[in-house]
Amino acid sequence: MKTVSKGVEFDPGFAPFILAFRGTIEYLYLDINKFKNLSQRKMKFRQYYKKFLELFYNNLGFYIGCLLWAAYIKTLPEQEILNNSCLGSKYDEAENTAETDFMIRFLELFPKDMKYFLGINYTINSDDMKVLELYKDFLIINKGFVNSKTNKDILLPKGMKTDGAENFKDKIDEILKTENLSKFVDCKNLIL
Repeated sequence: MKTVSKGVEFDPGFAPFILAFRGTIEYLYLDINKFKNLSQRKMKFRQYYKKFLELFYNNLGFYIGCLLWAAYIKTLPEQEILNNSCLGSKYDEAENTAETDFMIRFLELFPKDMKYFLGINYTINSDDMKVLELYKDFLIINKGFVNSKTNKDILLPKGMKTDGAENFKDKIDEILKTENLSKFVDCKNLIL
């Protein structure tokens, strides 16, 4: 006897591993900037720059995971989306993309800070910026998921690869077992 699924989860299990990017970055920069002496600010930045990157890649991994999940659920027969906390909310595009916009600005400015504080040339990975732009487009075309009742309501951004999307769930489950969303960064070739 075949069991019929009641629906597909909005979040496959990412929520416990999401880190507050903007708030943490702003807090760390406030801590750096409380020092008047440049050498003290440089020392603080040296203490924090790995944390900046850890936070960035965790959230970038989350975005990649969300795109993989969306592509996967689009391969399923039409089902209700379960536990969509956005459903029925009021849509505000600026609010909806604020975190992604902040990450884009961070990525644009981080190389300058690396040069200023540490004297290190840091190069942005252009694929990281492409993922951020792709995810921002994903949020916009889906209007923050306020009207997404079924998996067929989810729209994928133009230019996003979906080859093999029916197998993305296995990769998502494998990475979720590690409890480290930054491991999704290694999967960006699946969507770019």
